[in-house]
Amino acid sequence: MKVENYPKYTIIMRNYSSMQSNAVLQALEGLEDEFAVEVTMNTHQAIEEIKELNSKFGKKILIGAGTVLTFSEEIAAIDAGAKFILSACQFTKAMIEYAKKRGVVTIPGVMTPTEVFRMDSYGADIIKVFPAVDIGPRFFKDIQAPLGKLRLMAVGGISEKNIHEFFENEAQYVGIGSNAFNKEDLKSLNIANLHQSLVNLVKKS
Repeated sequence: MKVENYPKYTIIMRNYSSMQSNAVLQALEGLEDEFAVEVTMNTHQAIEEIKELNSKFGKKILIGAGTVLTFSEEIAAIDAGAKFILSACQFTKAMIEYAKKRGVVTIPGVMTPTEVFRMDSYGADIIKVFPAVDIGPRFFKDIQAPLGKLRLMAVGGISEKNIHEFFENEAQYVGIGSNAFNKEDLKSLNIANLHQSLVNLVKKS
């Protein structure tokens, strides 16, 4: 896929049950162009989950893999149908080049200007700044003064309360994990409430 088509918001599903994952993707009805969904590789049976979700929802929703730490995990995730790979850590140049050959978007994680520069020079499509809340919203604007315009994603502590601060400071994307949904809505598989939480995130941006 082309990075220009990558959605503004990414939902991070870590250790979700299969039923919870299915409920979240059902809750995305009407918001398919706004959100991507990642299954983290440290989720139980992550590869099987990526395959299943792609078979059910892959024609409408962008599904990828998160917490990709090794080349072998990258290959397994892409073979399972992941359209993007994301991590809290940097990718090797070989990992980025392989993803490009497979038409997969790369989103490595960084924390410092040096790491941002390295991942950009390797050809990363989007650069994930993590943990965003600890680093602060101003980093996103400030880093682009010396390094130029960058596709930056804020991940780590993003919520309804602070999401607008990151977009105001020139983050182009956000990833939302544990703050995306009310825990009880996830437990009860309340699709209507899950959908409303997603709508609220967009409204608060």
